Amino acid sequence: MSTRSNTFLTPEQYLDIERKAEYKSEYFGGEMFAMAGAGRERNILSTTLSGLLFQQLGGRACELYASDMRLQVQTGLYTYPVVIVVCGQSRFTDDRVDTLVNPTMLAEVLSPSTEAYGRGRKFEHYRSIESLNEYLLVAQDRMHADLFTRQPDKRWVLMEASHPRDLVELQSIDCRIAMSDLYSRTLFRP
Repeated sequence: MSTRSNTFLTPEQYLDIERKAEYKSEYFGGEMFAMAGAGRERNILSTTLSGLLFQQLGGRACELYASDMRLQVQTGLYTYPVVIVVCGQSRFTDDRVDTLVNPTMLAEVLSPSTEAYGRGRKFEHYRSIESLNEYLLVAQDRMHADLFTRQPDKRWVLMEASHPRDLVELQSIDCRIAMSDLYSRTLFRP
């Protein structure tokens, strides 16, 4: 989770601070939120997901960004998704090329403490991104993934995967993730 600052900042002030900072912070509504460090399971799942997608995206006109690419949402949120994939030309807020605005697919790895935010308010922000077609949520405390896919009529449809034999099909980027592969190195703790 993140911690709040008590000072109102403009987006420009946030970016100026963030570009010089040694740690990442999210931004919304005039406030910066320092991001907490991640544990083993989140790191393993993030790296595994990035690797599986990277292998499948090779040779295509898609770019994969893993956890350090900042995303600006039209609602005013600046955040760092675990995985961003852009198919086609990546667009950025300025010539610094460090704040992306047009993801095709986003993925987050959720802990019990971040799950409500990732499924709720954060997804509300993400749904406002016109280029976004799929949003993948991966649980770190159990084998479970939810894939939300935007339909032509703008509705979002949910597909769940919870078994080793399940396959998550990311149609917008033409990739498939086997749950057994995604969770192959994860240790669940009671």
